Amino acid sequence: MSAELGVVALGRMPYGPALELQRDLARRRIAREIPRDLLLLVEHPPVITLGRGSQAAHLPTPREFLNAKGIEVFEIERGGDVTFHGPGQLVGYPIMDLTEHRPDLHWFLRQLEQALILALEPLGITGERRAGYTGVWTGGRKLASIGVHVRQWVTWHGFALNVTTDLSYFDLIVPCGIPDVTMTSVQRELGERAPRDLWNRITDNVILGFAEAFGFQPQMEELGQTARRIDG
Repeated sequence: MSAELGVVALGRMPYGPALELQRDLARRRIAREIPRDLLLLVEHPPVITLGRGSQAAHLPTPREFLNAKGIEVFEIERGGDVTFHGPGQLVGYPIMDLTEHRPDLHWFLRQLEQALILALEPLGITGERRAGYTGVWTGGRKLASIGVHVRQWVTWHGFALNVTTDLSYFDLIVPCGIPDVTMTSVQRELGERAPRDLWNRITDNVILGFAEAFGFQPQMEELGQTARRIDG
């Protein structure tokens, strides 16, 4: 029997409130106040995040320039280096208790990659792994970044899939600390084949890919439902 997964579509939300929401839900999942795993799906205004492995040289753009452009910068607890989130990018934050699956961080990262690879298949895009790195590529170009944090085997942070993202934002950073990386998007890869409802299609595919990769039965819910479940 598949475990249930609560899928919460947050729409567009600034990074700061989404970060605090993740931390709060993770704390409550650790305390067993939330009885099942969650997947938060969100789109952010432009923001750059610096993971625990970030190096100053990987954010060569002055903070003053970023501030003038309305691009926030956050130093956070996830693994990995520097990355960008912004409009047209589907970001997923799994709040999962790995003790109910497999308490193995490397396994979790590979399954996140698999979920995205499965999501891309119906659109005719072949997702790939790259030896020594975490994320999803296609034809040597990077489509999705992954960085997570785990406490007491409960996860937060997650993945960012470029759907219709303005890729010029990545010129402001060294994405994931990889100097030679070429970033791409689902829209760019599909070109004229991109369906008009691309965002909805890829969102549905990601939910189904996540369910298949982790053995979940996904259930869409509102954030208020999650809060009511927490409160009993």
